[in-house]
Amino acid sequence: QVQVVESGGGLVQAGGSLRLSCTASGLSFAGYAMGWFRQAPGKEREGVSCISWTSDHTYYVDSVKGRFTISRDNAKNTLYLQMNSLKPEDTAMYYCAAGFYLTCGDSWYAVRNYNYWGRGTQVTVSS
Repeated sequence: QVQVVESGGGLVQAGGSLRLSCTASGLSFAGYAMGWFRQAPGKEREGVSCISWTSDHTYYVDSVKGRFTISRDNAKNTLYLQMNSLKPEDTAMYYCAAGFYLTCGDSWYAVRNYNYWGRGTQVTVSS
């Protein structure tokens, strides 16, 4: 049984930092591109970042470029999202997901391109 579990969310002031983690079990973690998504109340789920299976390629939504960094440790079956210079508009539930393939692809931001999902971790940024 595949399990994907996010952690590391919380309440932080604007300008602060958080590091999200995601552990996956029941699948060959190293064989999948991994992504982070977020969903704010009343909004659609949005692709935040994606990393290929070898970490050679990373992708970010424009609104987080230069502030967020995605990384992975295949030996630990763990995905990370370092979030710096947080803004109130970053407030959302953050989800981790495993893609269908080794690489992210041009449509890395699309929910349909991910197979296994966690339940999310809440990030709240106060102004």
